[in-house]
This record gives sequence, C-alpha cells and structure tokens, in this order.
Amino acid sequence: MTTPAHDPARERALGGVYAFCAYFLWGFMPLYFLVLAPTGPWEVVSWRVLLSLVFCLLLLTVTRSWPKIIAIIRQPRLLMWTAAAGALIYVNWQVFLIATLTGHVLESSLGYFINPIVTVLLAVLVLRERLRVTQWVALGVAGAAVLVIVVGYGTFPWIALTLATSFGVYGLVKKQIGPAVDAVSGLTLESFWLLPVAIVQLVIVGATTGITMGTDGVGHAVLLALAGVITATPLLFFAAGARRASLTVMGLLQFVAPILQFAIGVWLGEDMPPERWIGFALVWVALILLTADSLRHARRVRVDDLGAVT
Repeated sequence: MTTPAHDPARERALGGVYAFCAYFLWGFMPLYFLVLAPTGPWEVVSWRVLLSLVFCLLLLTVTRSWPKIIAIIRQPRLLMWTAAAGALIYVNWQVFLIATLTGHVLESSLGYFINPIVTVLLAVLVLRERLRVTQWVALGVAGAAVLVIVVGYGTFPWIALTLATSFGVYGLVKKQIGPAVDAVSGLTLESFWLLPVAIVQLVIVGATTGITMGTDGVGHAVLLALAGVITATPLLFFAAGARRASLTVMGLLQFVAPILQFAIGVWLGEDMPPERWIGFALVWVALILLTADSLRHARRVRVDDLGAVT
C-alpha cells in the first residue's frame, strides 16, 4: 500500500507546484532588479554571487550537507563541470542584468522564449540526437524569426541569443553532471568559482562609479542584501520540481517566466514596432509546434509502454 508521504501522484503534483513557483519568481525577477536603482548591473551581479555563496553556506550548515559537497570536491571531473556551469551562469546573469537595467526586458524575454529551441539545437549538434520533422520545422521558423528581427528591426538580438545560448549550454552541463551534484552543492560551487570575478568587479566599481551598498537608504540596502536569497530560492524550487514533475510538465511551465517578462517589458513601455511583433510571433509559432510535438510524442510513448505491459 502506498503511504501518502510517498504517493507518486502527490509527488508529481508537488513537482508541478514547485516548478511553477520557480518560473513564476524568475518571471518577476526584472521588477526586483529595477527597484535596486541606482545600483548598476556589474555591482548587482557581484553581490548576487557573494550573497548566494553566503546563503548556500548557511543552507549547507543548517541541513548538515557538508559531506555531500566534500564528496564532490574529491572528484576533479565533477569540479570542472561545476566550474563550467559557474562560467555559463555568470554570463547569463550579467547579460540579463545589463538587459534589465538598460531597458531591454522584452529582448531578455525573447531569449528565454528561444531557449527551448536552442536546447533542441544543442541536442542535435552535441548529443547527436535525431529530430522529428516537426522539430526541424520549428527550428526553421525560429531561424526565420531571428532573420526578421535582424533585417526588419535593424538590430542583431545579441541579448536574446546570448541568454538563450548560455542557459541552454548551462542546462547541457547540468545534464552531464546529473544527480551526482544536488542543487545546493551545485550553486555553492558555482558561486565559489565566481568569487574572484565578483571581488574584482566590486573593486572596479568602487574605483569608478562607487559602490552603492549602504549609500541609498536602509530599504535599498536590505533589498540589495536579499540578492542571494532571491537568486537561490527559485533555483531550489526548480531542483525540487525537476526531481518530481514529468519532463512534459516542466516543458510547458518553462514558458511562464518569459510570458511574465514580456508583459513587464510591454508595461514598462519598451519599443515594440511591427517587425519585433512579427519576430516574436514566429518564435511563438515555433514553440507551439515544439510543444504539440512533445505532447504527441509523450502520449505515444505512454501508449507503447502500456501496450508492452499488457
């Protein structure tokens, strides 16, 4: 008999809730960083790294998880993968902050809309997976979207493509690491690798524009000090959700964050000419194709599995 604490249906439902919480928080992340003005993107990322590390060290202590991280440190291969993950998440964080604090929230949302398409492309180029026809069509439509934005809007969407690529490769690295590194240990090591970068950035900011921590009131200082918690919380929700929810549910929920970011960008009054609308619309068509294909494939696999059992 299955006990309530280990009920698979309940665990899957909890996984969906955890994943939704992660993407929901990520969706509203631009608003948090916007209220940190006048702190610039380089200083924000530095505090984000430093305070994430502090928060993770506290979590390791409270949960008595130090043996887990020590076991990872003893494996050079895993350590190198965490270093690669740290470098990629740094690029993602820095570009996202630059985009958010310079009025490019819409382009950052485009990046996270494109991310599932980049993931599929990486599966072909790196993992040598074979795509179904619908997936190839979706990739073609996404390529057309980028072309429309470049030619019609007159600018190369480097923010969107950098965010999509960095997070896509970050996911690929996490796949290589697998369950050998839990969420807290992974974020701890990634933050640790970035510690020198964060310190150097703070020194440069202090010598040029000046560090804003503690100079703009108590409220601002508190909000800036919460950067570590704000960073770690959705990552922990995501890890908890990914362990419980199906890939189909995770795939559908990942659109929550860019939809919210897109709404925030429009609400902030960012420029949205017809060419950009067409580009976004093409990306959304590609995502609909990918989602429909994923659901159809998942349903076919379930039917095949049931047939094999019976």
